[in-house]
Amino acid sequence: MFGLDEQHALKVMLIQRKLPPFAGEWALPGGFVRLHESLEDAARRELREETGLERVFLEQLYTFGRVDRDPRDRVITVAYYALVNLRDYTVQATTDASQAAWFTIDDVPSLAFDHPYILETALTRLRGKVRYGPIGFELLPEKFTFFQLQKLYETVLGIELDKRNFRKKFLKMDLLQELDEMQTNTPHRAAKLYRFDVEKYEALKQQGFNFEV
Repeated sequence: MFGLDEQHALKVMLIQRKLPPFAGEWALPGGFVRLHESLEDAARRELREETGLERVFLEQLYTFGRVDRDPRDRVITVAYYALVNLRDYTVQATTDASQAAWFTIDDVPSLAFDHPYILETALTRLRGKVRYGPIGFELLPEKFTFFQLQKLYETVLGIELDKRNFRKKFLKMDLLQELDEMQTNTPHRAAKLYRFDVEKYEALKQQGFNFEV
């Protein structure tokens, strides 16, 4: 689970395990699939049970099957990653976790199992997909400024982008709705707000449109 905070820091949500193995250690949320569940249903249930979060963007990541990855048994994990706007969601540990908390990507504690590798795989996937698909908008509020949009890409990709070229590229794609609203509650000069046009993007995608930043 990745989120972007108001200071434009990329964060990952972790849970502190309540049960052994690795009781008391930090880990990615997860659990076992029930017989009557699909993989995605199981992923959403585990996320809800360990963090209280529901109705978030979720996409399958990869299958991890190293023989010794779980000391209890032979366990194969089908991992998913989720994206949220931190201002819209509050996490809370529930049935399967002692704590649930956000950590900046540069300040992640030691993780249980092979979760460091899973996290690195997810981060690599996010950095790749954010350039060639609009999933980055899942990390923003519904209404955002161009500054927030650029900081999103700079934070996720770990690079500095030219403001003029970045703005020109997005305006050329014509996927942003310019709103008749300005930013509020800001100590700086208020900026124009925009919204990502999901319906227009889906229609263009059917015509072979390529999203690329």
